[in-house]
Amino acid sequence: MRARYFPLAVFANVLCLCQSYTLRSSVSWVVSSNDAVEDADLSEEVAPALLVDGAGLWKQDSSGELRVKPENENVAQLSSRLFSYRLEKVKKSGSGSPPPHQETARTARYIAHYSDWGHLATISTQDQIKGLPFGNIFSVSDGALDNSTGVIYFYVTPMDNTVSDLKSNPYASLTFSEAEGEFCKMVYDPEDPRCARLSLTGKMVEVAPEELGFAKEAMFSRHPVMAKWPVGHKWFFMKLELIQVWLQDWIGGVSLIPLEDYFKATPF
Repeated sequence: MRARYFPLAVFANVLCLCQSYTLRSSVSWVVSSNDAVEDADLSEEVAPALLVDGAGLWKQDSSGELRVKPENENVAQLSSRLFSYRLEKVKKSGSGSPPPHQETARTARYIAHYSDWGHLATISTQDQIKGLPFGNIFSVSDGALDNSTGVIYFYVTPMDNTVSDLKSNPYASLTFSEAEGEFCKMVYDPEDPRCARLSLTGKMVEVAPEELGFAKEAMFSRHPVMAKWPVGHKWFFMKLELIQVWLQDWIGGVSLIPLEDYFKATPF
């Protein structure tokens, strides 16, 4: 290409990019922080439609790439923000320093309360690993920041492999690590026994109707974006009914904490 035409070609390419979106993969959306609209309708009625209705949104250009049809630009602009919600800040009441390692029940409650997520292990029902362990990450809460119960709540969808596992075998183990916070990062490696880790084993059950209000407050106060997740995924609340509380928070062994001691303790 002659040098004098090069700037013109660059300008043309930039202009094309400004006028359309390009779909590089089925889960890649063009998102600009300048495009955030606080009043966008991401209600339960609208969100599922944006997830499902993609057939009429895109057209194929001469290069084979999919581009937004001009008449659907408003819908595309909204769908491009569907999974890029403006994060709502959760007020963090200072968790302070962890309890002394000798106070095992209190340490367990501390970790359970101040952890925002954990690793849930189930027995898989997936064809290739049927009967084998399968782990997955879940956001959790045992109550609002100023109200710890020790009971771990979840907000899940039947579309998740883990939920399918639980229908077949409801028993699971949930593991937390103190490495999620700042304490271990300053001093210890995550595998160091002094960086406490907690495994709660029990039976996963659906939350009863009379407990739904508390479960909703527990989860949505800690994870506000969940309230905007699409209703088409049929989200529902579950909790872990404990059988065993396993804790390692120091060198020299682990602690099996009686459930009575666990529920009597406080993380505050």
